[in-house]
Amino acid sequence: MLVMRRFVLCCLTVLILGMSCLWSPAAQASLQDDRFDGNIFALYAGNGSLVPPRMPLSQAIAEHRPSLLVFYLDDSRDCKQFASVVSQLQAPFGRVVEFIPVNADTVQGDRPQDPAEAGFYYQGVVPQVVVFDQQGKVRLNQTGLVAYDAIDDALRSVLDLPARSQTETTRPRILNEINTELVQ
Repeated sequence: MLVMRRFVLCCLTVLILGMSCLWSPAAQASLQDDRFDGNIFALYAGNGSLVPPRMPLSQAIAEHRPSLLVFYLDDSRDCKQFASVVSQLQAPFGRVVEFIPVNADTVQGDRPQDPAEAGFYYQGVVPQVVVFDQQGKVRLNQTGLVAYDAIDDALRSVLDLPARSQTETTRPRILNEINTELVQ
């Protein structure tokens, strides 16, 4: 009797677990919501090397390195969609520009008074992009889903690179429910 009871209990457990797997969605992560799914750069841009940044803004300014400061939240739909733009920018500029993603949740309290601190530039909206030249001067400061082309133009100006052809424009293309890529 005890053996039969254990067998029935084991079968019911397997049945319940099996049925729960059938009703769960295939993928929990989505570009189209404000849920926390994990690090947006690793998950949605396929680039976990961006976080944590190699150096803070204060060090980049002290070393006269051009920088791209990005304020983001892991649970923001706009930031999830923008992560691929930042990742795509790292390919042509990653060796000469410091990419400094800062989680906006870490910028708390009073605004810092030191312009070498990242929080000094935070406007309370994500995503936010700030491009600095070698002298630490702000060359671009925009919020929202900033176009790849606008950031690319600012970085080319900072690095004295030739401008892109006006016919070359990029736009996002959705690959699946998690990833997007930029195409011309």
